[in-house]
Amino acid sequence: MRAALAEARVGLGAGEVPVGAVVVVDDVIVGQAHNAPIALVDPTAHAEVLALREAALKVGNYRLPGAVLYATLEPCAMCCGAVIQARLARVVYGAPDPRAGAVESRYRLLDDGRLNHRVEALGGVLGAECGALLKEFFETKRG
Repeated sequence: MRAALAEARVGLGAGEVPVGAVVVVDDVIVGQAHNAPIALVDPTAHAEVLALREAALKVGNYRLPGAVLYATLEPCAMCCGAVIQARLARVVYGAPDPRAGAVESRYRLLDDGRLNHRVEALGGVLGAECGALLKEFFETKRG
């Protein structure tokens, strides 16, 4: 999660919402990113999606069974969809997202029995630190 926080700080410095993510396979980071929808002019450029893309390229497969995604913010519906399509084993996140969180705050996509894959999830890891970074960002935006 510390590596994901470092990515979030890079995003903060770039003026993006400070969310970071890393993908780990066999205790090795194979993908890492921060939010970049402004820089990339791409609404899908969430940290999780970008980290998954990098991991898939590095591994050479769009399926990442056994991989773990660490994200500083609870993933949204789009990111949870990407996690399910990649067949990840686990998602670990920091701060909850009461407005758009799709792991447990708003929706429960990763353990929805109607879908073809379920993903173990753990929230609240370094949650206060992850949440503080987001709070800092939005307080400066709102002035």
